[in-house]
Amino acid sequence: MDFDYYTLKRLFETHSSIRLLRADNAPFVAAFLHDVFIKNNIHEIFHYQLQSRLDDFLYYLNNNENEPLFSRNASAYLEEWSSDDRGWLRKYYRYGSDEACYDLSPALEKVLVWIGKLSRKHFIGTESRLNIIFDLLKQIAYGAETDTNARIAELKKKRDTINKEIDALERGEHVIADDAFLRDSYIQMESTARELLGDFREVEQNFRFLDRSVREKINSWSGNKGELIEEIFGDRDLILDSDQGRTFNAFWDFLMSPNSQEELTRLLENVFSIEAIQKLQPDNRIKRIHYDWLEAGEHTQRRVANISQQLRRYLDNQVYLENRRVIQLIESISSNSLKVRDMLPSGDFMSIDSMSADIDFYMERPLFSPPIEVTFDSQISSADTSYIDISQLYNQITVDKVKLRKNINTFLLEKGQVSLQEITQRYKLQCGAAELVVYLVIASEDENVIFDESVTETIEWEDDEGNMRRANCCRVVYCRGKS
Repeated sequence: MDFDYYTLKRLFETHSSIRLLRADNAPFVAAFLHDVFIKNNIHEIFHYQLQSRLDDFLYYLNNNENEPLFSRNASAYLEEWSSDDRGWLRKYYRYGSDEACYDLSPALEKVLVWIGKLSRKHFIGTESRLNIIFDLLKQIAYGAETDTNARIAELKKKRDTINKEIDALERGEHVIADDAFLRDSYIQMESTARELLGDFREVEQNFRFLDRSVREKINSWSGNKGELIEEIFGDRDLILDSDQGRTFNAFWDFLMSPNSQEELTRLLENVFSIEAIQKLQPDNRIKRIHYDWLEAGEHTQRRVANISQQLRRYLDNQVYLENRRVIQLIESISSNSLKVRDMLPSGDFMSIDSMSADIDFYMERPLFSPPIEVTFDSQISSADTSYIDISQLYNQITVDKVKLRKNINTFLLEKGQVSLQEITQRYKLQCGAAELVVYLVIASEDENVIFDESVTETIEWEDDEGNMRRANCCRVVYCRGKS
């Protein structure tokens, strides 16, 4: 960023973050929005819920002062905070719902995080951040190294270090990190985990800008469809292929892995059971931070899906307009022909032999083939039905949809989300592909199910003859509904 006078002047006049810091009621806005969104890791809240919480907050503040400080109602404040002049909240409507939803803007989240860092810290750790710097520098240097011998030497050095640690443990020399190191590392982890939620809002905002640009181009486009689609997908690929887009996709693929989720859950449980960490009185919401990441990432993926819906709607409208134009031309020809029906010209006007031209190509003529003589036997004999197997008429396959839904709900009681592959591994497919199709039908009827088309999973089952069957489909993740 260029810190010249005019750039900073324009920034101070237009940026939402600085508008909040310069506002007279900044403590009121920051305190309420931090309590609702940041403290509880919320990415979406309905209007009536947010209005009710703001009413309670206003009642609390006005009753603790000699005279009311805030005379406006909650709805007026929410309307002001979500306006373009403020830009502190993002107001939008979910598909199929007429109730407004709110989310914190990335600009305001940066201010709230920065304000939180202004308070005095009783414990300031530097070792973990220094280790992170060293690790990052090593990763950069190792990733850019083109010399094979140098990379092999670095790997051998790591191997020697690991072997020394294993030997020490086998001799009974347990080296346990001290409490200061554990607290320092945990604080750094918690800070990074919360900042990661803010990164999701940044990525989602970029796709919102693209979504808005798509709508504007569709409404004002006068060229052909191919050029518009090429331009829109070019903008989409520009974001996905950027450094931010590639890292987001890599992070999302890692987070969508069931093994990664199980490992994160196990590590968080182990960390929270350490006595030195418990003395810090850590926020228990950090235990489920990876589920908050999934919810935030789902909002971003939903924004990408909206762009595809806009294109589909545009193409459907174009097809409708083109069909309507064809119908108008046909109707115009019909009406004009009726007008001149009785105005026949005199003399020989036009004559045709037939309504269509007969086109005959020599090479299309078939070769001669002698006729087939058919002989009929008038004697009808009874057929032998002893070898006919009619058991297949009674062996009909019926898949119990209620039982499959019960399997999913039972699994979701143990975990917040579960993939179709995990379900079929625990509950073997008894009816083969038919049962797999019913699982997919259940997924299509549930709005909490996530379809990740970027990852392909293999579903296996054993048929009646003992042969292994496999089917490839996109990753299907069943999620526990919000209570």
